[in-house]
Amino acid sequence: MKTSIKVAAAAFAGVLALTGCSASADGDADETVNVNAFSVMEAANEPVFADFAATEEGKGVRFETSYGASGDQSRAVVAGAAADVVHYSLETDVTRLVDEGLVAEDWKDDATNGIATSSVVVFVVRKGNPENIQTWDDLVKPGVEIITPNPGSSGSARWNILAAWAHVTGNGGSAEDAKSFLTRLLDNTIALPGSGREATTAFTDGSGDVLLSYENEAILAKQSGADVDYVLPPDTLLIENPAAVTVDADETAQAFLEFMTSPEAQADYAQSGFRPVVDGVDIGAVEGANDPSDPFPAPDRLFTIDGDFGGWGEAADKYFGDGEEGHPLGIITELQQQTGKVGEE
Repeated sequence: MKTSIKVAAAAFAGVLALTGCSASADGDADETVNVNAFSVMEAANEPVFADFAATEEGKGVRFETSYGASGDQSRAVVAGAAADVVHYSLETDVTRLVDEGLVAEDWKDDATNGIATSSVVVFVVRKGNPENIQTWDDLVKPGVEIITPNPGSSGSARWNILAAWAHVTGNGGSAEDAKSFLTRLLDNTIALPGSGREATTAFTDGSGDVLLSYENEAILAKQSGADVDYVLPPDTLLIENPAAVTVDADETAQAFLEFMTSPEAQADYAQSGFRPVVDGVDIGAVEGANDPSDPFPAPDRLFTIDGDFGGWGEAADKYFGDGEEGHPLGIITELQQQTGKVGEE
């Protein structure tokens, strides 16, 4: 099983090497916009780039792209990677750039509070759901093998873990109950790949019984022909992915950022499995969804990062702090250390 995970990771790295710099407009473009984003946006962005290129603001624009684990991408920009538009899994990966003076402090001052895409946490399972995984409690049964990305590098992993935490505390459990539940979940986890996309690759390559993932990633996997199903649990967490321009970006990058939340772009993102962040979006049928004609049903209960965790400003260190440079050791970080599940070998 470990061998297949390593093979999948190597294949994924090869894809990144091929697609780290790509263009979606005319090769003789007059202007280049550098987009630095988290891994699962790679396929979803292509139709959005194409539709923007067809607008007056997008004429003659070439997109250079870089994709990877959200935290790694953000740190790369701090280290000097080119970026005009950043689009990450977590708000903290944007605020890191704000702290470095690379993104303006008012980046959230728009109609969507800086959110460009959204999704929910789901369970990706084998075709036919042979383990009959329906709820969070099914994940911690003996023998269930889980794959989820590593919270140390992946934004999607942090959403997954907090969804599990909210399942306990949001249904009357204490923090100690949640720690016990997360310990059992981590004990059943057989791999913690570096990014959401890498985790999907490991699962579709044959490892594990269930993958914790974004709903959009599950839909994309089915669109791509993967022999999987997915389950929307009765309670889950709303995933909100922020985007911003860097301080040195020009008006074309700003125009693209604004286009990302237009009904046209949101319809493109919906076709890749993302839930719209604005009203008035003509979604249509979404191939790969459990019900293509009703692709985004409401769960029985939907937790939010702001309403249930006090926002990422409070949650990041409390749950995922690394214990270094004045940061506390987060609850989840400590549980990973205690269970020995700190990342892929």
